[in-house]
Amino acid sequence: MPHSKQAAKRARTSARQRLKNREEKSKIRTGIRKYDAAVAAGSAEAPALLSLCHKMLDQAGAKRLLHPNAAARKKGQLARKLASGGANSKSH
Repeated sequence: MPHSKQAAKRARTSARQRLKNREEKSKIRTGIRKYDAAVAAGSAEAPALLSLCHKMLDQAGAKRLLHPNAAARKKGQLARKLASGGANSKSH
């Protein structure tokens, strides 16, 4: 239990932010899973999904939801997977 009004407010704020961060990270993981499935199936929509994943990762890096270097690394992994035709199963 918080011992002061300030600590109680900080706990409430942290809980809200933690929920928001979890939702955003979940959206990113869902987008990456959709992209992986499209690449594995050889779908024509894979490049469009790659662009969407890049956008989500760039925004997450800018907001510090992910470390910018981690976001860049994931973008490179996803691009390599598309370039290799899905042969490389490790995408993230």
